[in-house]
Amino acid sequence: MARYADRPSVEVSAHVDAGADFVWALLCDVNLPARFSTEFLGAEWLDGATGPVVGARFKGKNRHVAVGEWETVSVVTACEPERVLEWSVGDPGRPAAVWRFEIEPDGAGVVLRQRATMGPGRSGLSAAIEAAPEREERIVGRRLEEYRTNMAANLEGIQDLANGAG
Repeated sequence: MARYADRPSVEVSAHVDAGADFVWALLCDVNLPARFSTEFLGAEWLDGATGPVVGARFKGKNRHVAVGEWETVSVVTACEPERVLEWSVGDPGRPAAVWRFEIEPDGAGVVLRQRATMGPGRSGLSAAIEAAPEREERIVGRRLEEYRTNMAANLEGIQDLANGAG
């Protein structure tokens, strides 16, 4: 089991029967994951940004049954069209989390990977861990599983869009 200070991560991947250009266009929609997630409610670009470029910021809104609603500001930290999109939640030097998509050509389609890495900055888990340090590994493990579930739903939704079912 992982501890928060270890910067645990989770990754999911799926083959998508579409070209990298199609998948990239979907990923550039900052609100796309809100269509599939039970937690992410949506986002808006800040400072006049209209899409992902390194340094662009967006405000996201989330909801979780255990903590209610909250907002975060994220910063795009890697952007290689049709290959990589990554953002840090909070301060990019000490993020609460880092989220990343990678697109890799695979035959007639692509393999799409989504990864989330916790920490090292404070996040919503920090208070829960401080309140029950003996349960830290269980708290982190449960949160990683929530990430995995929503990320898998996100990739399934992208597959459906590529197949015309979304």
